[in-house]
Amino acid sequence: MICRAVDRNFFLKLISNTVTHSHLRQTHAQIILNGFKSDLATITKLIQKLSDLGSISDATLICSTFPNPDLFLYNVVIRSFSRNNDHSNSLSIYRQLRQNTALVPDSFTYAFVVSAASKLGCTKLGSSLHGHAIVGGSGLDVFVGAAIVDMYLNFGNLGYAHKVFDKIPQPDTVLCNTMISGSVKNGCFSESILVFKDMILRGTRFDSTTFAAVLTAAAELQELKVGMVIESLSIKLGFHWHVHVLTGFVSLYAKCGDMLTARCLFEQIERPDIIAYNAMISGFTCNQQMANAVDLFNKVMALQHRVNSSTLVGLIPVLNPFGHLILTSAIHSFSLKNNLISKTSVGTALITVYSRLNEIDSARKLFDESLNKSLAAWNAMISGYAQNGITDKAISLFQEMQNFKIPPNPTTITSILSACAQLGALSLGKWVHDLARKENFESNVYVSTALIDMYAKCGSINEARQVFDTLTQKNPVTWNAMISGYGLHGHAHEALKIFNKMVDLNVPLTGVTFVSVLYACSHAGLVNEGEQIFYKMVGDHGFKPLPEHYACMVDLYGRSGELQKALTFINSMPVDPGPATWGALLSACKTHKNTDLARLASDKLFELDPENVGYHVLLSNIHTADKNYHEAASVRQVVKNQNLVKTPGCTLIEINKIPHVFTSGQRSHDQTDAIYAMLEKLMGKMREAGFQTDTVTALHDVEDEEKELMVKVHSEKLAIAFGLMNTETGSEIRIMKNLRVCIDCHNFTKFVSKVTERVIVVRDANRFHHFKDGQCSCGDYW
Repeated sequence: MICRAVDRNFFLKLISNTVTHSHLRQTHAQIILNGFKSDLATITKLIQKLSDLGSISDATLICSTFPNPDLFLYNVVIRSFSRNNDHSNSLSIYRQLRQNTALVPDSFTYAFVVSAASKLGCTKLGSSLHGHAIVGGSGLDVFVGAAIVDMYLNFGNLGYAHKVFDKIPQPDTVLCNTMISGSVKNGCFSESILVFKDMILRGTRFDSTTFAAVLTAAAELQELKVGMVIESLSIKLGFHWHVHVLTGFVSLYAKCGDMLTARCLFEQIERPDIIAYNAMISGFTCNQQMANAVDLFNKVMALQHRVNSSTLVGLIPVLNPFGHLILTSAIHSFSLKNNLISKTSVGTALITVYSRLNEIDSARKLFDESLNKSLAAWNAMISGYAQNGITDKAISLFQEMQNFKIPPNPTTITSILSACAQLGALSLGKWVHDLARKENFESNVYVSTALIDMYAKCGSINEARQVFDTLTQKNPVTWNAMISGYGLHGHAHEALKIFNKMVDLNVPLTGVTFVSVLYACSHAGLVNEGEQIFYKMVGDHGFKPLPEHYACMVDLYGRSGELQKALTFINSMPVDPGPATWGALLSACKTHKNTDLARLASDKLFELDPENVGYHVLLSNIHTADKNYHEAASVRQVVKNQNLVKTPGCTLIEINKIPHVFTSGQRSHDQTDAIYAMLEKLMGKMREAGFQTDTVTALHDVEDEEKELMVKVHSEKLAIAFGLMNTETGSEIRIMKNLRVCIDCHNFTKFVSKVTERVIVVRDANRFHHFKDGQCSCGDYW
């Protein structure tokens, strides 16, 4: 039946009231029959409604046949494609608008198309569209600004997001919420709170989303005082009892360790939804109250609430996994049974826990079985390998990720830089640095801190400092990384300068700060400076020393030869000294040949850490140096009887970006004959220069000639000989050793640097040694 005597308003109203596809098609037919198929307002409304009902193909067909679409219609179509997850076509329509019409895009156009680029993850295209918006005069529009800020936050580029945000004169609530929540998603929690503070100062209106987002940041930072200020403000403005805001306070108090208050707030929620239950379950889990977490989870199941991926992620003991392998396996089974394992957050959390429990094969199996691997899952697996010291697989997986053209984010870059630092792979680290620069991640404080750590641990302390000096944003971890880097290289005075600058600038000091600076003092013999810092740590900064701080002080005294002072310090400690403290004393006993104190320290160590073979080896070396071969043999027999295995020494050298690993006495290398010939040649030149083999490091009661043969083939000697053969004359040689360098190899390397006129950089288990002209940067104090 054909409708008669109808006007545009009739069809507009009819379209608005239509709720099904079939009714909308019938309405479309009537529009055509009544001569309204070219009416712009009617067709625009029809296309908008088709999009709302998911009929994007019908909407596209109608749009393509419309003779003269205006800008509003183009905007509707662009937005429709984007809302239906067809972002490529959204961008295609935008191109048609610019290339085939004289229409000028407005702020709505730019906001919709930037959002599409953001969801596609097109970094370069997104930046181009940002440029279009600026040229088109919409760059400072609040609506467009929110889309651009959200886009850069989705790309992980917090620096660009902040630049855009800061240029908008009067950011509204939506834009501020975007900045707060986006910063939280990128792990930049302090930045979120700063934006919230600026909202207060500007008098920007708040809503429940504002409070919910900023509470997440306060909870992650465990800033209870900040959270309580937010709570007071939310009560004053009437948002405190909003269920999502109240849930945020449950999370805040739980993550700050106040489960009593968290539970009280939870009980004030009249009808807790699954989000509130999830917050409480997660709270119990992060406070290691796993029994309560499991009980509440069972209650949720009994109440027939539909558990979701967040419920399981909250129950998985990611922060404190140790001792919970059975629970993790049970959650894994539950998620498989209930088809929640396909949720990337669940799989990622399980991969993380398995990795932290050193169940790396289970983690990899789960990763490989994931059909839709999220970037977070890739990051978790790469990080798992790096944290477990399986650096080669971390790097290999990262390269596989690159082959799949999966764009990394700051977390990916940070994890792989950590692997490069562990491996000492400088060339790969520089390549990752170039990638971070290309992806505009250098401004990310976590990436820049990882770069400093990588360069320092790969022997390039000057490049580490260059990165440090170029940073506009530094957090305490950044400062700590620079202090630690200088300590590793024996530049204690530079480390002290950085530490003092931290104090002057009121940068928050942490326990790691004091460990790093005490370590630097210890390895440079700065006893007075180390003592002053330790006592200021307690007196001026109010820090309660941890076992690692006490161990640093014992090491400080021990290395300088003040063994009795070290023992007195141990005896005056308010806590029982642990293996690290006694280990520092035992190591000092070896350096200064004090057998009596060595027995005392070793007895304590064998009691505290009986399976650590390193302490037995150290004691055996002490007896050997004292020519007490009988005692040395007794210690070695204990090692043999208890089936303890000493970590084999190995050394890595990178030639033309290819790593070569040598072990002591190795003869399996392709260039073995040439390497040993080079060693003989070097030894001849070195003897002429006055070198004598130190046979103290040979552990057995054998003739001096045999001892000399035993120490001559330590892994670092083979690596240095190989490096001399395969690098240009006069170029620097860098090697990485997994154990502490022995006295003989240290002397050997000094003489090699002299007779070959080469700079040789050695990273051992403790620090860096820079050899040049027969001298070492450590001053023979390591």
